[in-house]
Amino acid sequence: MEFRLLGAVVAVVDGTVVELGPVRQQCVLAALAVDAPGVVSVDRLVDRVWGDDPPLRARKTLLNYLTRLRHALATAGPADAVIRRHAGGYSLRLDPAEIDVHRFRRLCSRARAGDARHAAALLEEALGLWHGDAVAGLTGEWVTAERERLHRERLDAEHDLTGALLALGHGEDLVTGLAARAAEHPWDERAAGHYLLALHRAGRTADALAYYRRLRERLVAELGTEPGTALRDVHRRILGADPALDARSAAAPVVPPRQLPAVPASFVGRDAELGFLDAALDDAKPGRVVVLAIAGAGGIGKTWLALHWIRRRLDRFADGQLFVDLRGFSPAGQPMDPAVAVRGFLGALGVEPARIPAGTQAQAALFRSLVADKRMLLVLDNAVDTEQVVPLLPGGGSCTVVVTSRTQLPGLITGHGARHLPLDVLSGDEATALLADRLGDARTRAEQAAVDRLAGFCGGFPLALGIVAGRAATRPHASLAGLVSELRESGLRALEGVEPTSGLPAVLSWSLHALTEDQATAFTLLGIAPGPDIGLPAAAALVGSPPEACRTTLRVLEQSSLISQDARGRYRMHDLTRRYATDIACELPEGARREALRRVLDFYCHTAFTADRRLAPHRHPIELDPAAAGAGPGRPADDAAAMAWFDSEYANLLAAQHAAVAQKRHTTAWQLAWALTTFQHRSGRREDHLAGWQLAAETTASLPGGATGSLVQRLLGGAYAELGRFEEATRHLDRALALAVEHGDDIAHAYAHRVLALTWARQGDDKLAAMHAADALDLFRGLARPVWEAEALNALGWYTARLGDHDTALTHCLAGLDLFRGNHDPSGEAATLDSLGYIQDHLGHHREAVEYYEQAVRVLRGLGYTFEIANTLDNIGHPYAALGDVERARAAWSEAHELYRRQDRPDEAERVRQRLDALGEPGESQVR
Repeated sequence: MEFRLLGAVVAVVDGTVVELGPVRQQCVLAALAVDAPGVVSVDRLVDRVWGDDPPLRARKTLLNYLTRLRHALATAGPADAVIRRHAGGYSLRLDPAEIDVHRFRRLCSRARAGDARHAAALLEEALGLWHGDAVAGLTGEWVTAERERLHRERLDAEHDLTGALLALGHGEDLVTGLAARAAEHPWDERAAGHYLLALHRAGRTADALAYYRRLRERLVAELGTEPGTALRDVHRRILGADPALDARSAAAPVVPPRQLPAVPASFVGRDAELGFLDAALDDAKPGRVVVLAIAGAGGIGKTWLALHWIRRRLDRFADGQLFVDLRGFSPAGQPMDPAVAVRGFLGALGVEPARIPAGTQAQAALFRSLVADKRMLLVLDNAVDTEQVVPLLPGGGSCTVVVTSRTQLPGLITGHGARHLPLDVLSGDEATALLADRLGDARTRAEQAAVDRLAGFCGGFPLALGIVAGRAATRPHASLAGLVSELRESGLRALEGVEPTSGLPAVLSWSLHALTEDQATAFTLLGIAPGPDIGLPAAAALVGSPPEACRTTLRVLEQSSLISQDARGRYRMHDLTRRYATDIACELPEGARREALRRVLDFYCHTAFTADRRLAPHRHPIELDPAAAGAGPGRPADDAAAMAWFDSEYANLLAAQHAAVAQKRHTTAWQLAWALTTFQHRSGRREDHLAGWQLAAETTASLPGGATGSLVQRLLGGAYAELGRFEEATRHLDRALALAVEHGDDIAHAYAHRVLALTWARQGDDKLAAMHAADALDLFRGLARPVWEAEALNALGWYTARLGDHDTALTHCLAGLDLFRGNHDPSGEAATLDSLGYIQDHLGHHREAVEYYEQAVRVLRGLGYTFEIANTLDNIGHPYAALGDVERARAAWSEAHELYRRQDRPDEAERVRQRLDALGEPGESQVR
C-alpha cells in the first residue's frame, strides 16, 4: 500500500489506484496522511476538511467518511494501512516510508547531512516523487495552505540540488533550468546566486554581471533594498575572478562546532540526577571515554536534563559540542542511520565533502580520528537502541558522550561501561515549582490550591506540565480553577498539544511504534488490568502467554520506559501512561479484551481460593467453575506464602471484584469476597470485608440457588456485626437462617446460628448468644465435622464463661481444644487457648491463664493473625498484673496499644492506654 500526495491524492496497491471516494473524503485521508502515523484530533480534522464553515453535523459526516475509507483500505489490498481511533482523534497507521510526502522529507533531510555527491542523488530521488501540484484536485483553506507549504519545500529541495551540483563542478548544464527558475521567482536571491555562478562557469561572465545589475536596480526601485550578503558576495567574487569559483567548493574555515539546542527556559529540581551526572564526569578514569545514558519515558524530560547539565559543565568541552537527534522514536519516519549522523558530524568538524571517504566504516574511522584527542561532547538524543549508538562512540578517552533514550540500552551499559541514569517523574514539590516558574509568582499565589491540583493531574510528567502551563499562559486572564475543571472533563485529551506531534498521547504513541504487535497488545492489556500493579503470573494470564514469554515481553516494555518494576518484582504504569493504554484499548477487538479480563479474573479468583484453603483448610469450601485456559492458579507453599500473596495482591483482588461486577461476572464477584474472608479476618480489614460482601449481595440478587443466597446473607450479616452495625447484621442473618431452613441446608443452618451467636454476644446478650451457639453445636455434631464441632464448643464455652458458669465453660473449651489439635487447626486452637486463658483468669488461676494466653500468642504470631494478636495481648495483661508482674503487663499492653492504633481501633486503643497510665512509669512503685 502506498499513498501519494505530491500530485493527485491516490492510494496504490500493486500498481492499482484505489478508489477513495468524493473530494471531501479524499481530504480526510490527506489530513491523516500528512501526520501519519501520529494522531490527528477530531477538531483538527474538521478544521482541515471544512475550515471555518463546517456543516451542522460535521462530526457525524466525518465519521461516515472515515468508515468508508476504512472499508476502501480493507478491501483494496494488504492490511498494512489502517485508520485507527484514539481518545479524541484518529491516525493512519502506516509506515511513513509508504507515503510520498514523508519519503520526500526524509530524503531531503538525509541529503542535508551528507556530502555533495550523496546529497545530489538523494535530492534527485526526492524530487522524482513529484507529479504536478501537491494534493491536486482538493480544495479548502487547509489544502491551499498545505499545498503552498509543500511547494516551498519542493523549491528548497530544488535549490539544495542545484547547490550540490554546483559544488560538484556543474555550471553550463544548469543555465537553462536556472534561467527559468530565476524568472519564475524574481525575488529569490538564492536562485539568483545559483544562476550567476552557472553563467560564470559557462563562460558568460558578462551576462552574469549584467543580470546582477538589473536585479539590483529592480530591488532598489521596487523594494528599496540592496541584494543580500550572500548574493553580493557571489557578485564580488565574480568581479574579482576568484579562482575558487571554478573549483568544486572552497573549504570553509574550521571552527569548533557548537550544535547544542537552546537550554530549556524552565527547569526545576532534579538535584539528585544532576549530582549523579557531575560525579560520573568528575570521577571518570583518565583515558576512558565517559558515556552517560539517560533513560526514561517519552515526555519525562531527558533532553531537558541533559542540556541543563551540559550548560553547567561547558568548561569541560572546550573543543566543541556535537548534537544529533537520532529520531529513535520520531513520528517523521525510521530511526536515523548512524552513517548519516557520522557524515553530519564530519561536516560539522570542517571536513570538505571531497575528503569524506566513500565507505561508512572509513567515515566512522575518520570521525574517531578527528575527535580522538579533543575535549569534546557528543549528545546522541533520542536513540532507539545500542546498535544505533555504538558507531558514533569516539575512540579516544578525552570525550564525553550523553545518550538519551526511551529504552534502557543494556548493551551500552554492559558492553561500553555507560553510566545508567533512569529518569522518573518530578516530585510533587518540583511539579508545583515548575508551574510556578512558568505562570509567575503572582498568579501562583493567587490560586495556590488550583496550582497544586494541576500538578497532581499531570502526575509529575514534565511534558504534561509544560502543556498545561502553556495552555494557562495563553489565557492569562482565565482562572486556573477553570482550567482544572476543563482537565477533569477532558481527561488525557487535555494533554494533546497544539501541534499534532507535541501532545503527551502522541509522544507515548511513538514508543509503541518500536514494539511488535504482541508487545503493543500486552501494553494495552496492562492498561485495563484491575488494580494498581501486577505480578508476573497475573500478567501472563492477562496476555495469555507462558510466564517466561510474558517475562520477556514485560522486560521489553520496561526497557522502553512504558512500565516500571519495583523492588518486589511487580510491574506498574505511571497514571498518565495507563490512561493512554486504557484509551487505546478500544482498538482491540471486544472479544480479545473480554477474554483477557476473564483470564486474569479467573487467575485472581482461583489463586485466592487456593491460598484461602491453605490458611483455612477446614473451612467449608465453595465450588468454582474451571479456570479459563492459561489462567491456572498459583499454589502458595505454606501459610506464610499464602499471607504474603494476599498482602501483595490485596489491592488487585479488591479491584478484580469490581471488574467482575462490571463484566457481569456475578459468581466471580461473590467468590472473590469469599476467598478474601480469612485473610481479611486475620489482618483486621473489616471495612473492606463489609464492602466486599455488600457488592457480592448486590450482584447475587438475581442468581438462583438457596445455598449461595444463605452464604452471602450470612457473611454480609457477620461483616455488619464486626463493625457494630447490629440492626443490619441481624436482618441479614435472619434472612440467611430462613434460606437455610427453606432449602434444607444443614451446614448453612448451623453457620447461621454460629454467626448469630457472635452477633448477639457483641451486643452484650450472652444468654441469647449461648442459645444460638448450642443450636450450632447440635447441628455440627450431626454433620460429623469435628473442626466445626470444635468451633461451636469454643463459642459455647466462651458465652457460658461470660454468663459466669466457668466450670462448664472450661469443659466445653477443653473438649474443643482437643478436637482442634487432633485435626491440626491452629487458627481454632489459638481462639480456644484465648478462651481458656479468660476462663482461668476468672477462676483466679492467673498463672494457668498466662500459660494459655502465651500459647495463643505464639500460635497467632505464626499465623500472622495480627487482629487477634492485639486482642490476646490485651487480655494477657490482666493475669500478669494480678501476679504482680507489672513489666510484662506493660509490655503486653504497649504492644496491644500499638496494634490497635495501626488497625484504626480507637476505642480499644484508648482503653489500653488508660490501663498503661494506671500502671505508671517503668520503675515506679505501684499502689495496690
